Amino acid sequence: MRKPYTSDITREQFELIKDDLETVKKVTKPRDIDLYEVFCAILYRLKNGCSWRNLPHDFPNWEIVYYYRKIWSQKDADGISVIDYCLAKLTDVTRYFEGRDPSPSLIIVDSKSIQNADTAEEKGYDAGKKLQASKSM
Repeated sequence: MRKPYTSDITREQFELIKDDLETVKKVTKPRDIDLYEVFCAILYRLKNGCSWRNLPHDFPNWEIVYYYRKIWSQKDADGISVIDYCLAKLTDVTRYFEGRDPSPSLIIVDSKSIQNADTAEEKGYDAGKKLQASKSM
């Protein structure tokens, strides 16, 4: 048993998404790996931004975690990956149990989000900052 990280979800939360994660890959033999640990390793990397090879050693081998992240990130016909679906499901359940509406009524967009938005209609080049960003109107 490893010490929990702040990015981990509980086993009870994992039970809500376990079937969704297991159905992605056909099982031809019993799994040697705990998918809970794999999912927590992916969450750890998302939160801390480390490289794959720098995952802590108490998680499964980084190559296994990378493999599962790769198959869980493939988008379906609707453009939604299994990871996106599971994270949204966990968010909805958490909001419901907190007595909140599952759909948020407000979002906050920071300046970095706007710079990286592919949907911006007009983009300009700021020679002083040497970056391309959306123009302020």
